[in-house]
Amino acid sequence: MSEARRSDRPRDPALDRFLASLEARDASPHTRRAYGAAVERYLDWLAERRIDWHAPSRGELRAYLATLSAAVARSSVAQRLAAIRAFHRFTVREGLAPGDPWGAIATPRLPRRLPRVLEVEQVEQLLAVVDEQLRRAWALDSPHAELEIALALRDRAIVEVAYAAGLRISELAAADLGSLDLRRGELRVVGKGRKERVGLLGRPAIAALNAWLDEGRPFLLARNAAADSAAVAPHEVFLNHRGEPLGVRGLRFKLDGLRRAAGLPQGVSPHTLRHSFATHLLDGGADLRVVQELLGHASLATTQVYTHVSPGRLQAAYRDAHPRARRSDPVETAADHEA
Repeated sequence: MSEARRSDRPRDPALDRFLASLEARDASPHTRRAYGAAVERYLDWLAERRIDWHAPSRGELRAYLATLSAAVARSSVAQRLAAIRAFHRFTVREGLAPGDPWGAIATPRLPRRLPRVLEVEQVEQLLAVVDEQLRRAWALDSPHAELEIALALRDRAIVEVAYAAGLRISELAAADLGSLDLRRGELRVVGKGRKERVGLLGRPAIAALNAWLDEGRPFLLARNAAADSAAVAPHEVFLNHRGEPLGVRGLRFKLDGLRRAAGLPQGVSPHTLRHSFATHLLDGGADLRVVQELLGHASLATTQVYTHVSPGRLQAAYRDAHPRARRSDPVETAADHEA
């Protein structure tokens, strides 16, 4: 039987309390939706079999795990089990259940995948596509020229900021004018867990933002009929062609189009720029804890995956640190002794 949810069954009050606790901890709306859906399907599966969720047996949990594994991808299994385990830990803390039945169940671990990373030259390819779009827009002799120029200025600023600050795509979409300090080269963003951090901007990103904010954004904002007054004008940094905030979906669509135009491989995503940001910083000698802070990772272990991405950096560190790696003495051979 599938583990699909039956919508005619009332939701368990314990789930409502669990979701309220996530909201109180400032979990993102996406996390709350995903956890709620995962736990609700799990509770429905148990209820259909008349199993009390407070104390299911090991055999019953293994049966659910087998059903789940047959229905969804391994990555989805891991995500749903994380939600279910969090739910049971919550019910124990709140005195709603006698114990955590999943505590004694071994669940499959996903193999750790190395993140896809762009070479510096590939990032330059991406930016070269935007430069070409801007050159073509400047050369246009049509009523659409100003719009094309504004969009090209925006696209360059998007790529530069995403790569300079290592932003998640949700952070890029939510970036607002009040959090931007171009004089200091800083952009304050709110990441996972509602944690605020400062993204740093290099000179190319600052220049791209200045051009976008001075020439491109005002033109697009003027196309938004609802933004006549400052009270209703959007405060997001990046706007779409209608002068409205450019959301996550729009950013994905735009960056994927740039990827194709640059001839970059399938699978390169907005998050690839974030991976590249971290890897290139480490390649340049940045301390791992500095990169952790810039990425907004709660755990250093999450950041450490990037140390495995760059064999060039490992080889350089080995050559600099190992006493035998630095020696250049010729190796003697039998022929040398016979001479």
